Amino acid sequence: MQNTPIKLVTWNINSVRLRAPNIEAFVAEQAPDILCLQEIKCQTAEFPEKVFRQIGLSHLSVYGQSGGHHGVAIASRFPIEEIAAPDLCREGHARVNSVRVADMELHNIYLPAGGDEPDPSLNPKFAHKLDFIDRLGQQFGALAHDGVARVLVGDLNVAPHPNDVWSHKQLLKIVSHTPIETTGLETARQKAGFTDLARSMHADDQKLYSWWSYRARDWAASNRGRRLDHIWTTAPATARVVPDSFRIHLAWRGGWKPSDHAPVSVEFHHSPS
Repeated sequence: MQNTPIKLVTWNINSVRLRAPNIEAFVAEQAPDILCLQEIKCQTAEFPEKVFRQIGLSHLSVYGQSGGHHGVAIASRFPIEEIAAPDLCREGHARVNSVRVADMELHNIYLPAGGDEPDPSLNPKFAHKLDFIDRLGQQFGALAHDGVARVLVGDLNVAPHPNDVWSHKQLLKIVSHTPIETTGLETARQKAGFTDLARSMHADDQKLYSWWSYRARDWAASNRGRRLDHIWTTAPATARVVPDSFRIHLAWRGGWKPSDHAPVSVEFHHSPS
């Protein structure tokens, strides 16, 4: 129905085939209209299309990864039109898919994690990550004033705000929260004219996490999380956001064979046109 908001979800699923039951249960409970997945960990032909058609998300854009690594996918109740993805990954991996859906331009991204050593001269993975962030700012910055309702979502593998991590001081030298990453990502976001919906709807002093390591014996009790999963919007898309609709679905970090990421959602009003 036109009066019902459009619910968009981003979720690093950490293997779409292994966690197909989790997806089915989540969709039954939350009824998303658009589901963006990262780390699907399968080749395009191996994607479980039947599952998504059965749960009503029959319009698909899938970019699997050869070798079963990375990979991104968008599943929607609404028709989607694939568009050219920005040139963000210098290694050509399946980390971005881009579509038009529900009168919005949507970009689903899995940004490189960057390895463990936060020194680009010593760690090629970290150099790749920084290059990806720089390209993100360049590519979307060139579009910043085009008036398009644009949404960027995904696992960006950076927790940019001091309260996006369990300890700002202790994680300053840990990949995902080093100053070169946080400053780089925030510079790219601002250059591209995006609003970070999580922080626009929550006070700066509020802790927000979407990822908890598998290494923790009890992730909920220790609660050493990071906010790695993001939803960004340009001004025309921000104007369509339902107030206070941003949500991190914490319960889905637990349960049966969970991903180490929780789903993140927001709702949009339909286009006035």
